[in-house]
Parts: sequence; structure tokens; C-alpha cells
Amino acid sequence: MKTTAFPYTFFQGKIVPIEEAKISIMTNGFQYGTGFFGGIRGYYSAKHDSLSIFRLNDHYKRFLSSVNILGCKFPYTLEELRNITIELIKKNKPKTNIYCRPFAYVGNTELGPNLANVTLDFALYIISLEEYMPLGKGLSLLVSSWERINDNAIPTRAKISGGYINSALARQEATLGGFDEAIMLNKYGRVAEGSAENIFIIRDSVVITPTLSEGVLEGITRRSIIKVAKDLGMEVLERPIERSELYVADEVFLTGTGCQVAWVEQIDKRKVVDGKIGSITSVLREKFFKIVKGEDEQYAEWCTKIRA
Repeated sequence: MKTTAFPYTFFQGKIVPIEEAKISIMTNGFQYGTGFFGGIRGYYSAKHDSLSIFRLNDHYKRFLSSVNILGCKFPYTLEELRNITIELIKKNKPKTNIYCRPFAYVGNTELGPNLANVTLDFALYIISLEEYMPLGKGLSLLVSSWERINDNAIPTRAKISGGYINSALARQEATLGGFDEAIMLNKYGRVAEGSAENIFIIRDSVVITPTLSEGVLEGITRRSIIKVAKDLGMEVLERPIERSELYVADEVFLTGTGCQVAWVEQIDKRKVVDGKIGSITSVLREKFFKIVKGEDEQYAEWCTKIRA
């Protein structure tokens, strides 16, 4: 997937041309993965020439909680992060769907992975992004041999950059095996999540997803789907999921800022029922896209509208 960045970025306290946003190869965050990131989507409406930014405040609330998890200092408040993002979007004048990547990292060049007495640096860039995963077909998943990191090793409630080697190894295994994505089990052998997505299964019309204590990211899209499903009168359970339950599920889908709501056709070469998108997944996906595009008044507070 080719990544095309917009010309301006936020770096070292100001908006600059993206070619000027450079770090030293000695940067601590680059060497040791001492940092974390976020991902925020914006949906462009040609009709209104505007963008709908999905759950901007919620993304930055989680972002700032990661600062506390690492025990570092950080120079910006939620309101400041929100304003920086809106200003940068307006500066770039996008006429397409976008993905914003905020990143906090240890910017010093000291040797050794040490977070003590650190004030994190902050950067933000924007890329064009349509489908991160194909939405027109069902996904083929592999249960990975790589175990999902646990919270006592690398905090799972934060998108810690160094921890994504775990995801990269699982995705590599899936890709080389001819699959679209991996499913990772936790240290107890139960289902955790995809390499970078939360997972849901449907059984007997019940929407089921692993509890946060299973070592999964507190996904913003995950939380949104749970809320929407409940509002639609669906029964939702957050509980442990065993591996074999994947093979007997009526429907399976992944959620995330990148993949949005992506349905699963098969797992470990076993079809999910008839290999077609399920009715509940279809309803939730259709509702989700209406919401994120700012077309559903019930969830209007989730969307920040910006004139492009």
C-alpha cells in the first residue's frame, strides 16, 4: 500500500513542510521504540466540501492516557492537541479521506532505553487513506504462532511503538502464508485480537468480543461498535473466546481505525458458515459508515466537522 503524505506536518512545536520534519538516527524513540502513536480518520464529503473527523476527542483522551502509562511528561493538553490537528488539516486542504498519525516519542539522543525524567516530543502528519483492508471481499485469517504481548510485558492499553514488532511478526507469518491477516492468541491461549485490529464474533445473534483483560487494545472503533450494537437492541457480551470458537462462529469481523469494519470469510482455511458476509455484520457496517461520515444525527457528537 503506497502511503502519500500531505505537504505539511506538525513537528517540534510548529507546522512545517514535511520534508523538514526529520530526526537524528540517534533519536531514542527510533532506537528503542520508546514512544506511542494514534490513528484518527477523517471522511471527506465532496457534496459539502467538508471532513468528518471521527471521535477526535476520544482518540486524544486515549493518547494522553498513554503518557500516564509511560510515566513521562508531555507538553500538550487535549484541547491543544485537538486544535493542532484541526489547524493542520485546514493547512493541508485535503479533498479525500484522510488518516492522521499523532506520535509521541523520546526525542533525546541518550544511549539506553530510559523513560525517567523525560518530556516526550510530539509530531503529527496526515496521509490519504481509503481502504486499509479490502472491504469488497471477506478476509482470510490465520491464527498466528506468535503470542500477543501481555500487559505486564508491554502495556496493551497504549499503542507502544516498540511493541508493534509483535504485530509485524504475526502479519509477516500471515502474509507469507497467503492470508490477509493474523489472529493472535494471548498467553492463556485465548483469542486476543488481530495484528492491529480488535475482533468480534457472532453466535446465535449475540455479538461477542474479548474482554479488555484478555490483553487487547481499548479500541475506539471497538467501543463504538459495542455502543451501536446495544443501541440497535443487540445482545453484546465481552468475554473470553477460545480458539475453537472461531471455527463455529456464525459471523466474524475485525474493527479498527484502519480496517474500519472488515468481515471475515475464513479462518485457518475453514469457512465462516457459507463464506458470505453475515446479516449482523452487514447492519453494523452500514450503520458505522453512515455514522463516521456524519450522516447519522444520533451520533453527531462523535464527529468533528471541518471545512476542507
